[in-house]
Amino acid sequence: MAYLQPDKPGKVYLPAIRQAKERGEKLVCLTAYDYPTARIIDEAGVDMILVGDSIGNVIYGYGNTIPVTLEEILSACIAVKRGTERAMVIADMPYGTYHINEDETVKNALRLMKYGGAEAIKIEGGRNRVHIVRRLVEEEIPVVAHIGLTPQSVYKLGGYRVQGKTADAAKRLIEDALMLEEAGAFAIVLELVPREIAEIITKRLRISTIGIGAGSHCDIQVLVLHDLIGMTFGRQPRFVRQYANVRQIIHDAVKNWIEDVKNGNYPNENESYGLPEETKRELNIE
Repeated sequence: MAYLQPDKPGKVYLPAIRQAKERGEKLVCLTAYDYPTARIIDEAGVDMILVGDSIGNVIYGYGNTIPVTLEEILSACIAVKRGTERAMVIADMPYGTYHINEDETVKNALRLMKYGGAEAIKIEGGRNRVHIVRRLVEEEIPVVAHIGLTPQSVYKLGGYRVQGKTADAAKRLIEDALMLEEAGAFAIVLELVPREIAEIITKRLRISTIGIGAGSHCDIQVLVLHDLIGMTFGRQPRFVRQYANVRQIIHDAVKNWIEDVKNGNYPNENESYGLPEETKRELNIE
């Protein structure tokens, strides 16, 4: 079709993710919620970009992800897609967008793909979401599942705690992962899961595992970009390794600019615009 632009070489689609699993090649995923961030991390070489409902925490300042709306994810997804050439763009399904019935879920997922440009969607939950995963896949919507700590269930779980620490809970996680694979998910996020259980799941599944706080054996690692670059507030989880302190860099830059403005050092003549000499003479300006 003539109006389609050719993909950038190495564009990440499902076959590339499957092949990486078969080769034992590690992939990486980061969150993004706007055009410049998406462009920066895409150019840096991330394989997948998650337009996560973590937007509620790091962009809107909500206490958790529950208030995030489909419209907020959709708007962010549009911007991220415009800044992305190579990475696969995955959109989170916010709380309440896949809980009513299968038809409503499909409708919401299609909006994210058709209008947001998402190339896959992510939903939280284990065996209770198997029927939804299966229906979405039947509608040709690629699905990433999400088990372990599921932030949208924070009220039920009673906080952000490691999941699967007992034998029964661990067995249930393994069973959930196998059921979601059978339903057609192409990858499964394992969040705050003991590394031993994450390793077992990763070895038993043919599809990729995406780890966050789940040890190094997962096929793909994902982090919230704002955690990675020091743009969040408060205590961070154990698994977060901060690679830069962008918050401090921005703080210092703004402080220095304020000082220059108050001291009359900004803007200088080279940073402002003057009249042409002919106009100055006509106006009798020295």
